Amino acid sequence: MGLSRRWAIFMIASALFVFSQFYRASIAVISPQLMADVGLDPRGLSLMSAAFFYAFALTQIPIGLFLDRIGPRRTMTALSGVAVSGALVFAWGESLEALVLGRVLLGIGMACNLMGAFKLLTLWFSPLQFATFSALVVSIGTIGNLTATTPLALLVGWIGWRPTFSVFAALNLALAAAFFLVVRDCPQTSPAAAAAPPPAAPRVFSDLARLFRDRDYWIISIGTFCRYGIFAAVQTLWAGPFLMTVMGRSTLVAGNLIFLLNLGMILGGPVWGRLSDTLLRTRKGVVITGLVCLAADIGALAVLPAGAGTGLLAALFFGFGFFASAGGIMYTHIKELMPLEMSGTAMTGINFFTMIGAAAFLQGMGGLMQALYPEAVLSPAAFKAALALCGICLLGVAALYGFTRDTFHS
Repeated sequence: MGLSRRWAIFMIASALFVFSQFYRASIAVISPQLMADVGLDPRGLSLMSAAFFYAFALTQIPIGLFLDRIGPRRTMTALSGVAVSGALVFAWGESLEALVLGRVLLGIGMACNLMGAFKLLTLWFSPLQFATFSALVVSIGTIGNLTATTPLALLVGWIGWRPTFSVFAALNLALAAAFFLVVRDCPQTSPAAAAAPPPAAPRVFSDLARLFRDRDYWIISIGTFCRYGIFAAVQTLWAGPFLMTVMGRSTLVAGNLIFLLNLGMILGGPVWGRLSDTLLRTRKGVVITGLVCLAADIGALAVLPAGAGTGLLAALFFGFGFFASAGGIMYTHIKELMPLEMSGTAMTGINFFTMIGAAAFLQGMGGLMQALYPEAVLSPAAFKAALALCGICLLGVAALYGFTRDTFHS
């Protein structure tokens, strides 16, 4: 029963993360309907898209405390209820304010799905397996990004965007109920099952103080801020304009190339996790390698001529996702640098910067291009400048990451 429950927990927790990835990436496909039905302009769409990430990020620190004090089962179930309500508010909102509220509730409700899954992995699986399985959770979650592309467009075309999000709310509710029924916070044979009661408030604050005093925490946080921020900005918004406006590709070809980016993320996670867990036995080295390779990939995109072949673009976009997925090892790294009882707080602590990075780069890349080229925001020169800056940021954080302590298993 213990083994079967372990795998059931893994699958259900991974499925909840699929919903998180779907909700965060779904605006791009339905943006024409939102503009037509609710009268939104590009500024409103940008605000609504970023609202999810800001709410998600600001929820991370209290979520870490909840995971460590009351456990992932109750925390994730309660927040899934918030997400269901957010999906319904969004589905039937008639104004920008209502849609932003729905996205805020979705951001709060989805804020625990990855960190909660990581906490469950910590409690149910061997430390030797954590990097592999945490990377696998992230890869499975990317199915949500794929669902938010062509499948979502087809479903919206069939029944409309409002009923579509109502359907996803119902599926989300059913999965949350299954999660509550199946999941237990830890195996009965685990030392954690007989652990002392949750720490008192003074202990919680001392744990936070310890985390904030740790140099490695801040270095890893800066690393995930830039790595995921750049990835999310390109994946959820800027890849399309770059491919269609600068590279002259059709909507269909652009969609296929973005699909390859997501496929690279899906396939890359388990590869980097396996390298880190069993072959190279390093966290620091794998993360730095991924950051440098991602910087090189972005640098190639920045200097690519408009007439570049689709095959080369396909390789670079697949590589973009593949190399970015190495950043998932940062969660393993911070977990191993902190005591077990602080694992939830530590991982959600860096996840705060992960999601703030997404919001910052989503708006920051556009702001930079607008400031440098106000008359040609989507020009090749504007994208070259933005991508070049992203590459420089990644090289900088790769160098900074060299000052972290490594963790490995002998």
